[in-house]
Amino acid sequence: MILSPEYCVTMARYNAWQNRQLKAAFATLDDAALRAERGAFFGSILGTASHLLWGDRVWLSRLAGTTLPEGGIGDSPALVTSRGDWEVGRFQTDAALLLWAEKLRAVDLAGQISWYSGVMGADVAKPIGLCIGHMFNHQAHHRGQIHAMLTAAGAEAPVSDLIFMPEDGPWL
Repeated sequence: MILSPEYCVTMARYNAWQNRQLKAAFATLDDAALRAERGAFFGSILGTASHLLWGDRVWLSRLAGTTLPEGGIGDSPALVTSRGDWEVGRFQTDAALLLWAEKLRAVDLAGQISWYSGVMGADVAKPIGLCIGHMFNHQAHHRGQIHAMLTAAGAEAPVSDLIFMPEDGPWL
């Protein structure tokens, strides 16, 4: 998979824009609604948002050398325990993701990365472009789940179409 630095910047901006909208949507729900079991893989709106934050931090640790979050996938819904903690963590992680993307050069997108995968129980090596594509796809996948849960909870879900992202931000 061949990606460009420009694509990565666009997707990092899209991620931050989407998360700003989720923050506003979450603010319309009380704590019980955010924590309610909704039959999603990670249970609740907050659990799914927490997993997504965890996943972004895992990928940033592999791609940018940031700190690897503690725990595995099974622990990820409990990475943050409140909407406020999610908002702070999300802002910090989105800023780190934007900075990483803005510094990329084409040469940084070539080659492979290696890591130990707890899911696979083995060392893994994959092309960097594939891993970056996966990271952005993972974000969209779980935000889609959150979108459905917000709608089911009676909240107004945000606009999620990439083509409607503002051209000049704000991103964070």
